[in-house]
Amino acid sequence: MLRELLSIFRANEPLAEMGQNFAAMLSLTQQMTIQAGEVFFRMDATPEERTALFKRDVQVNKLERAIRKQVIAHLSISGNRASLPYCLLLVSLVKDVERIGDYTKNLAEAPEYYEGPLPDDATIAELREIRSGVETAFAATSAVFEASDRERTLVLIRQGRDLTHRCDLLVERISRGDYPASLTTATVLGARYYKRIAAHILNVLSSVVMPLHKLDYYDESELEEDDSET
Repeated sequence: MLRELLSIFRANEPLAEMGQNFAAMLSLTQQMTIQAGEVFFRMDATPEERTALFKRDVQVNKLERAIRKQVIAHLSISGNRASLPYCLLLVSLVKDVERIGDYTKNLAEAPEYYEGPLPDDATIAELREIRSGVETAFAATSAVFEASDRERTLVLIRQGRDLTHRCDLLVERISRGDYPASLTTATVLGARYYKRIAAHILNVLSSVVMPLHKLDYYDESELEEDDSET
């Protein structure tokens, strides 16, 4: 499905603009993820950083609305009905990327619950590793999406699922630890927001390996079944 969508983007000028807008959304939210991580682990955000995040989020939202408008205009022409499945795919992906922008803002707001530097301990070290994994996966997503690279995508999906599982385990560890309430709140929020960002990246990646009706669904047995069919 994704390979066909990318072919349409490249061959059809109106749809190519949708593809460019989607690529811009990916780029903006990747930048926001990195910036929000810097704010979170520093436990402080300057007014300039908050403004920059807000402006990028506004851009992401405008691009989402532009793509929706382009899809509606495209499908209103009877001769374009054949591309309906691909337009549905794009609308679904756009929503995932828009949600990433929201979660990066939430991540940058988490330091409001705690004053002071984060402790230098195993819990924060694990959270830093999760951050690194999410940012690395995001950096690779644009490339594998553009290339429709199935093998690399399967690797990234499995790594992403591991990251979301690690986030759950970390929340449990923090809840059973001895952090003060303010630090517990901030770190649990950080872990949860990284899980949500990772989950939406996984949804985008799933479009490379799953048909439209199984988008966002990447059960291991399904992935193994798809591998055996190729």
